[in-house]
Amino acid sequence: MKVAKKKKNNKKKSHIPFRLNLLFFIVFLLFSTLILRLAYLQIVRAEEYKAEVERTEQTTITGSVPRGEIFDANLNKLVGNEARHTITYTRGSNVPAAQMASVAYELAEYIDMPHTTSFEVDRQFDLSERDLKDFFIARNQEEVRDRLNDDEQKLSGSKSYSAMLEKVEESEILSYEERELDAAIIFKKMNAAYSLSTVNIKNQDVTESEIARVSENLDKFPGVDTGTDWARYYPEGDMLSSILGVVTSEDQGVPESELKTYLAKGYSRNDRVGKSYLESEFETVLSGTKSRIETETNTNGDIINQIQQYSGQKGDNLILTMDIDFQETVEEIAIDSLDQRQGLNNSIYIAAMDPSNGDVLAMTGKEIDKGEVKDITYGVFNHNFNMGSSIKGATVLSAYMDGVLNSSNNVIVDQPLNIKGSNSISSVFNRYGAEPVNDIMALEVSSNVYMARLAMRMGGVYDYSKNMSLNISGQKLLDKQREYFHQFGLGVATGIDLPSESTGLEGAASVPGGLFFSFGQYDTYTPLQLLQYASTIANGGTRIAPRLVSEIRDTNTETGSVGSLKTEIPTKVLNTVNVSEEAMERVQEGFYRAVNGSRGTARSYFAGTSYASAGKTGTAEAFYWDDDKKEITESVINITYVGYAPHDDPEIAVAVVVPNLPTTGRTNRENTKAARRVLDAYFKEGEFKVDSPSEALESVEDLADEAEDLATEEDPEEVNEEAGDGTAE
Repeated sequence: MKVAKKKKNNKKKSHIPFRLNLLFFIVFLLFSTLILRLAYLQIVRAEEYKAEVERTEQTTITGSVPRGEIFDANLNKLVGNEARHTITYTRGSNVPAAQMASVAYELAEYIDMPHTTSFEVDRQFDLSERDLKDFFIARNQEEVRDRLNDDEQKLSGSKSYSAMLEKVEESEILSYEERELDAAIIFKKMNAAYSLSTVNIKNQDVTESEIARVSENLDKFPGVDTGTDWARYYPEGDMLSSILGVVTSEDQGVPESELKTYLAKGYSRNDRVGKSYLESEFETVLSGTKSRIETETNTNGDIINQIQQYSGQKGDNLILTMDIDFQETVEEIAIDSLDQRQGLNNSIYIAAMDPSNGDVLAMTGKEIDKGEVKDITYGVFNHNFNMGSSIKGATVLSAYMDGVLNSSNNVIVDQPLNIKGSNSISSVFNRYGAEPVNDIMALEVSSNVYMARLAMRMGGVYDYSKNMSLNISGQKLLDKQREYFHQFGLGVATGIDLPSESTGLEGAASVPGGLFFSFGQYDTYTPLQLLQYASTIANGGTRIAPRLVSEIRDTNTETGSVGSLKTEIPTKVLNTVNVSEEAMERVQEGFYRAVNGSRGTARSYFAGTSYASAGKTGTAEAFYWDDDKKEITESVINITYVGYAPHDDPEIAVAVVVPNLPTTGRTNRENTKAARRVLDAYFKEGEFKVDSPSEALESVEDLADEAEDLATEEDPEEVNEEAGDGTAE
């Protein structure tokens, strides 16, 4: 049997495994997908992505405008703006330090930047060592980073930068040439700018050629531009300089303590704002409305176009209540008075106001500091002093308001008081005797005893016997006295339109304290509080807040001069003294007799005037505190004066304070002499009369000499008042 053979399969098998074929297939699919995706992006969505690459952002940047100016009552300028050329820099949203350093270096070829670079101690310079290192790092960032060790390379943020600062050698920054130093200070100013904010690179002493060179090459300096800036100037020099206030610099910007408030109002961090006094108090009025610039930036944050949408509006102007001619005269009177200083005295304070509406007519404080006259007008409302007998009008009226004084019991025997636990109290006009006086006469002759007995009555004690004890609550008596005094502005804010007003200092509670309080030897007050008190008596009992600003006016856009009235500041009545008209008239009569009566303490200094004035002198013992030694070194005398004129229809009230005179051997009478000269200047009499410039000055000096000749044991005005341990400063 024949067996059939299997047919040989000659078909060859593939040498490529199935898995490899699958891999090739997957790769083919991926490439196909990628090609399709690229085709989709380049063909279907090409325009969309092109637009995204070329996309820009529109951002509004605000710019500063000139501040409003300050004028006197006759529109004479006290604070103005001086226009200046400026070269500015507006920082983009994502501009790196290296780019700013590059622009700074290029710009330094076109402008000069005054600078100093010494690192000596106790001196200030435009460029510090840190500034120079910042600039070096900005230009050589990668090189400096390579100097970091492995651990330092891992640091980030401020720690990393601090490490980089340590790697910059002093020799590298000391070798800078002039152009690099100029560039360093330009970079410093650029680097201080916040994102999308504008800073002044140079706004002082910018020459026309610098403006021309920079303007012609702006395309080389991204963010740089030229324009006009402003700076404050003072046509009247130092007049009122300490209360007009100052404006922060661009470097200082908005005060850190008020940063959130200012930012919420739309300010930038580097905006110049009022830093003190009037500039600060009226910031919202003076600041104006910022300009608005629409800024276009590309995706890198670079500014590629700017269009001004609104040019901004200059701040409104303040019109003060003062006449600068009268103010200047009062300042000269203060300076003349300093020629009579004695002992530790080196200052004087004078203030005047219209008692009918609170208008401040003049205000000055002058101090001799290292041989130079210094303006300390701010001391009128934030320096405190014992005022002595000038406050006795408030004591008498307090007794009337308290019900312990009336027409049937207003006579008290003036005789030395010896109270157990207290220093003796006596009156200079009657050191050792006993003389009955009423309230009017007590003001004329300046009776300390009368005032102390009124204080005793307010504490519930009407009778007096030698060496008696007083069963009185010292705190309760002082609280009552202070409450009444507050109605006149003594011990409380006057309400003046200025910040940082002091309200005085209170002595510690004690029974003798209430007695010495009654004649001005205990609590302390500011000269402005004294003036408000005098004005309240002058107008019959209405306490009015002093005001420096009477109007707010805009600017005439065509002429640049003061424009139309926007706001008239109204008279601000704070309170009316709760006392009878008869009682007020008796105190006014007492003030009149203190100046015009035969025994008046100020009679000689105001003789011969065509106007009849009323007033009250004061002398207080205080203690001098030595800031260096941190201790009381000696007792001193403060002399004061308050008054008004004409006495029957007051137009002006005045207060004068001369502190820190010697307790013995004093010849200074500048409280009354200066007050007389201020009133003469206001009414244009005597030395201030146009056709008789010197006659009255000699007359006032002669009257002062006459007053000294009349003095026997002591001048009636120089009331030491034996404060003893009852005085507080």
